[in-house]
Amino acid sequence: MNEVYRLIAEKLPEMSRAQRKIAKYVLNHPEAVPFFTVGKLAKMTGVSEATVVRFAMFLGFSGYPEWQRAMQESVKRQLTTVERLKISGEVYDSEDKAVFDMFQEDIERIKAMSAQMDMESFRQAVQYIIEAKRIFIIANRSAVSLGTFLEFYLDVLLENAELIRNPHGISEKLFRLNEDDVVIALSFARYTKSTIEAVAFAKDRGSKIIAITDHLLSPLVPYGNVTLCAPTEMPSFIDSFVAPLSLINALITEVGRRKRSEVEKHLSDLEETWKRFHIFYE
Repeated sequence: MNEVYRLIAEKLPEMSRAQRKIAKYVLNHPEAVPFFTVGKLAKMTGVSEATVVRFAMFLGFSGYPEWQRAMQESVKRQLTTVERLKISGEVYDSEDKAVFDMFQEDIERIKAMSAQMDMESFRQAVQYIIEAKRIFIIANRSAVSLGTFLEFYLDVLLENAELIRNPHGISEKLFRLNEDDVVIALSFARYTKSTIEAVAFAKDRGSKIIAITDHLLSPLVPYGNVTLCAPTEMPSFIDSFVAPLSLINALITEVGRRKRSEVEKHLSDLEETWKRFHIFYE
């Protein structure tokens, strides 16, 4: 297991209340904390800067800079599912408390995403989607859940979105890609190789790439014309997709707002079709 995070998890029982606040925040945001200043980490955890420095020394480092370098090195190696399960056993004290802790941590992930959102990139992503001739969504493994949601609503709004679900069918779907098309790629640690390879191919074909991922060290980032980050990692064997889903909601809503006149007519026509086929329960 990665030494920095294992050390924090193992030392949890010895920590004061303030130190446990820092520890849990670090374990929940390993993709972001390595790039925080002392002041930023203090603000996000609600403790003093001196407490953060003392925490680093409590872990055995000479100070915050040494601990920060160790964390930055750690993000180059993703924890395995088994390692993350072991950490979760240390972080969550009891079954009932764990449930409410996870709710609160998801709220904090959305807040962190909002605070760090690059609005210029967000607006550019919306513009790419609106102007696209075709939209291909690439997502694999658990990220397919996000891709399905995005495909459904973009196709309702624009009628030109398709999720490529099967990684083995990517070549047949993407070989006609050109500069008029947009590829939206979703991948989060631990990143799926087939997603990265498909995005690299789409980039070579001249398509616009919107990368939705967890942090700027993601292997998707070098291929993205724009990158939108949403934290996903939590001290468990699963990822939290609450923040990415909130980001996708915002994208879909803004596309609908920008294309309001066309979308209103399209949705009115759809309502008639839905009624005819009795889609909704009455």
